[in-house]
Amino acid sequence: MPDLAPQLIAWYRGNARDLPWRRPGFGAWGVLVSEFMLQQTPVTRVVPQLEAWLERWPTPAALAAEPASEAVRQWANLGYPRRALWLHRAAGEITERHGGVVPRDVDALLALSGVGAYTARAVAVFAYGERHPVVDTNTRRVLARVLAGRAQPGPPSARDLVVMESILPAGPADAAVLNAATMELGATVCSARSPRCSECPVATECAWLIAGRPDTGDDRRTQARYEGSDRQARGAVLRVLRESPSHEVALDALVPDWPDGAQRARAIASLVADGLAVKAEGALSLPS
Repeated sequence: MPDLAPQLIAWYRGNARDLPWRRPGFGAWGVLVSEFMLQQTPVTRVVPQLEAWLERWPTPAALAAEPASEAVRQWANLGYPRRALWLHRAAGEITERHGGVVPRDVDALLALSGVGAYTARAVAVFAYGERHPVVDTNTRRVLARVLAGRAQPGPPSARDLVVMESILPAGPADAAVLNAATMELGATVCSARSPRCSECPVATECAWLIAGRPDTGDDRRTQARYEGSDRQARGAVLRVLRESPSHEVALDALVPDWPDGAQRARAIASLVADGLAVKAEGALSLPS
């Protein structure tokens, strides 16, 4: 197994993007909020929303004190709005169970609403300096190319954590930097479609590059098209509710010109089922 840590850590320290959650003193609550927002959402869309969110709700207790409808409204155009509900619930749980302080223990983090294995480890590592492997899509691509000689990673598996653990330095501080560096390399240099191998700090160790960058197939799951999808219909309905001063709109006034009436009905029903909207007396509203 090649020792990738020295090159990656040195590269990261000279090339990492200046992102809010990487700044000293950003805090565990900010890291947790950023991780919720970054799930399937580009960094460029997250940064302004994150800053606005933390200005309004600088602590979990501040968010928990407001109705869930305000969290959904503030989520705006980040997509996958169930994350706003989960974050609101998690804020209440942190306030009630942990005295308003985001826990540092992975198991305690996993017990929070909407927090999965990746988010729990990311908060423990990047907010508290704990030593754990943290693996996202970008990390998996770097590991697949450098260590396995594959153009793209296979489906996510528990082995990803084992592989990342195998290259982590012993010290928690350097391990945290290496986790961040591997993600950053995948996001900015070792990209899925147009990797810039000439700029890679571990190019001389990369099994895929050494083999001539072969096409080894792509097992990644492709995301369904957004245009014309049920997701788009859900977003249109939710946007009307968010923009309404009362967060309540009569059912027949909700995107009445949507081209597919059955899809519109499905969108409304699914928002109610997900807890993102409440249906009563011929109207739809955001949850209280």
